[in-house]
Amino acid sequence: MNDDPSGEPARGYSSGPIGWLKAVNRSRFIISFLRRLRRALPGDPEFGDPLSAAGVGGPQAAARAADRMLEREAASREVSLAALQVWQAMTERFSGRPANVEVTLVFTDLVGFSAWSLSAGDDATLKLLRRVSQVVEPPLLEAGGQIVKRMGDGIMAVLADATSAVRAAIRARDALNSVEVQGYTPRMRVGIHTGHPRRIGSDWLGIDVNLAARVMERATRGELVVSQATLDRISPEDLDALGVTAKKLRRLLFAPKQEGLPADFTMYQLSTRELPGDEDDDAVTGE
Repeated sequence: MNDDPSGEPARGYSSGPIGWLKAVNRSRFIISFLRRLRRALPGDPEFGDPLSAAGVGGPQAAARAADRMLEREAASREVSLAALQVWQAMTERFSGRPANVEVTLVFTDLVGFSAWSLSAGDDATLKLLRRVSQVVEPPLLEAGGQIVKRMGDGIMAVLADATSAVRAAIRARDALNSVEVQGYTPRMRVGIHTGHPRRIGSDWLGIDVNLAARVMERATRGELVVSQATLDRISPEDLDALGVTAKKLRRLLFAPKQEGLPADFTMYQLSTRELPGDEDDDAVTGE
């Protein structure tokens, strides 16, 4: 009998056990059944796609290898990915890290960079970006952060808590004062938001990621802006230790409504307080 389990003729296969196994492996019925079964298993049922297998670690690396080596429409592929899916889920469970743990997202961007790079040229632009990366990323990494992606003149980073994120952002902005290329010292705007984005592979996706990007957009002139969710997680004592004050941002008069934000979404600008003696220094320099 040459029918496969779906009831369709298993054409092109030799008779015997090997032919039967090949027919079963490519049976659309069995492949569909296994995909439905994976949705009942622990972990991401889409594990094995480019997003979920993009990270580091055993399951992701094995999934990338399986994707290259196994037939895409085959039961063997689904069985392999199901095992890797459960492996990944168990790894996360035993590590003690929930799938949607609360994190603080940091977005940065250079003010006026596009206009400057047009006149500066590619060589100067690349030199500037390298210098910016050398001084901006270390404070975030030293605070336990993960650089999720680099986006031209900006980055997206994830840190475990709001206070560490703000402290690292302040240090990064201060370090940027030492960067100068062709007489240009860039200013960096920063947006910070705390939430529960979904981690997929080495990336983070979800509404909270979009909100963090919108927060950065509000820092139009190089400010440090945080969401209400982030500010709520920083104690007054920590704010004082950071040397910053928070001022609620209001919608600018006649400005269009910012897209992608809930109606009740609140943001605050964090400004560094003048330290004792700053007034005297200003008087001496005439500024």
